[in-house]
Amino acid sequence: MRLKIIGSGGCVSTPRPLCQCNICIEAREKGFPYARCGCSLYIEDANILIDTPEDIADALNHADIKEVEYLLYSHIDPDHTMGMRVIEQLRLDWLANSIGMKCKNPITVASLPSIIKDIKCQGTKYGSALDYYESMNLIDIQAFTSLDLASIHIDLIPVDETVNVAVFVYTQNSHKVIYAPCDVKPFPENDIFMDADCLIIGNTIVGDVLKDGFVLEKDNPLRGELFVMDEIVELKSKYHIKRVIITHLEEDWGKSYDDYMNLQKQFDGIEFAYDGLEINL
Repeated sequence: MRLKIIGSGGCVSTPRPLCQCNICIEAREKGFPYARCGCSLYIEDANILIDTPEDIADALNHADIKEVEYLLYSHIDPDHTMGMRVIEQLRLDWLANSIGMKCKNPITVASLPSIIKDIKCQGTKYGSALDYYESMNLIDIQAFTSLDLASIHIDLIPVDETVNVAVFVYTQNSHKVIYAPCDVKPFPENDIFMDADCLIIGNTIVGDVLKDGFVLEKDNPLRGELFVMDEIVELKSKYHIKRVIITHLEEDWGKSYDDYMNLQKQFDGIEFAYDGLEINL
């Protein structure tokens, strides 16, 4: 199984527009991997893209992705969906369309039924964006809880009873990868996560002292919404996961690529993602 993290950033990309902090200045000067696009993942074995943050076109170009056949969504949040206009860039040929020629290879867009329903709410006064793209034959919308794409089996595990957020479990032969990019706390209880080769997880606060010296106090509500590093260590141990990669790294954490590379030396089997990181199993 060959995966590539093409976007390791959080709700705000790095560099943050207008920001003149040291982290953002460095990211502008050095580019990737100091810069980070919004959170997204690509699976080469079946040309699968997971989520479309606003800067997904930049992420695809930087990663030199050649094809997208499947687009899977984890949940409705704007930083994971509002770049869906990339569908037009990937499949719409306006010149061919002007003479009545429709797209012949629509992208399969898929997720849990409730998540597809959520995302269909996004659009303009003209209606749902997804429905528009389907009417143009740019996409084929499917709802699923598990499916097989090429040699990969995919299970979507709801985070809770609302079924509005999914955790992906990818299995190929004896290898297993879990992708849990956002809004996955508390982490769902499920034996399917046991003995995974790799967990790629987001929404983790890295450190108690964050951007501009902000101190994350013990009673800060973010601690209830996001994981802290001790909880990631516990999750790794609980499910006997060999390797953990933390993604969705917020600019607000106030850390550079070099800071994360040094910090991961303190942990056993826990790493920090960067744009272009490849995982080969």
